[in-house]
Amino acid sequence: MKKIILSAAFLAFAGLTTVKANTISTSAIVIQQDSTTKTPVKLEELPDAVKTTLKGDKYKDWAPATAFLVTSADKKEWYQVDLTKEGQTASLKIGKDGVVVE
Repeated sequence: MKKIILSAAFLAFAGLTTVKANTISTSAIVIQQDSTTKTPVKLEELPDAVKTTLKGDKYKDWAPATAFLVTSADKKEWYQVDLTKEGQTASLKIGKDGVVVE
């Protein structure tokens, strides 16, 4: 009789363990990394097309402060030029061809 009770207790314990094991769920964590890179560029080393855009009528009152060559994850490149004017600051995206990217 002892063997039957012990066997029944063991089976009941194993059944409970199995039920608990089936109710555990797992989740995955996905992390995206921004692979955009910004490389500082000296203002005098900007391409001539970019310099021409900055000297144009629309931006002639703004003074370039810093510039970066930005490369996105899909390998597109443009220049980010930070401008100042009478205490105001602005940032401008300009393609290598001198066209302002909106």
